[in-house]
Amino acid sequence: MASNKDLKITSQLIVEKKDNLGQINLNNQAKRNAMTFEMWRDLPKVLSDFDNDNTIRCILLAGAGGKAFCSGADISQFEQNRSSEQGIVKYNLAVENALSSLQSIKKPTIAMIEGPCVGGGVGLAIACDLRIANDVSIFAVPAAKLGLGYRIDGLIPLVNIVGPSFAKEIFYTARRFNAQEALSMGLVNRVLPNSVLTDFVKRYTKKICENAPLTIKAVKVCVGEALKDRNDRDLALCKVVVDDCFRSEDYKEGRTAFMEKRTPDFRGT
Repeated sequence: MASNKDLKITSQLIVEKKDNLGQINLNNQAKRNAMTFEMWRDLPKVLSDFDNDNTIRCILLAGAGGKAFCSGADISQFEQNRSSEQGIVKYNLAVENALSSLQSIKKPTIAMIEGPCVGGGVGLAIACDLRIANDVSIFAVPAAKLGLGYRIDGLIPLVNIVGPSFAKEIFYTARRFNAQEALSMGLVNRVLPNSVLTDFVKRYTKKICENAPLTIKAVKVCVGEALKDRNDRDLALCKVVVDDCFRSEDYKEGRTAFMEKRTPDFRGT
């Protein structure tokens, strides 16, 4: 099992591999798991390790401590890391790399959201494929209260999920949205009582891990391409990943298991 020491990453990211699941816990609990520069910097290292590990079939992103997912950026570091033009460029690049790595990883990703999910926390959550929250979660992007500007590549993922009108409402008002409001706009997939959230997510990730990895990869690729402008879609890639499914041993195993009325044992080959 890869450890923080093996990956040479900050202790503010807790990494665990268990039963085909790769889990990352954001661990800055004194500040409601606000993202430090080191967390942004090191997140791609963890994701790359998960992506290259054939035993990992699903990735879970959560906040340590069970009281907050992520309250945004750790503002206490801004004087040190974002007070010069060079520092701002370095910091922004770390954020962009982290979000890009999360968006582009080949394996399914789930954000388990407990409590505050604010600013950069929303960015992390919407970079994941699925978002499952507890009923006391809150969501906000307070950029308009700080005078911050969001570039278009930072807005596109949110618009793709909630649509242009809700995206504007989130940014225009800069207010806090509760879990039910987030569910109604499609920002999260599920809202559950906090007492059952962890067990539900555990069962959900197990179900995903048991399904055919090549099928899941093909869906992830094709949905990603479908969201692009028609002229930018890589239809050749879509064909390759679908053809890979039909040529796989897993396809044979799926058919055989169905006929034998048993649970299939998918290997990702």
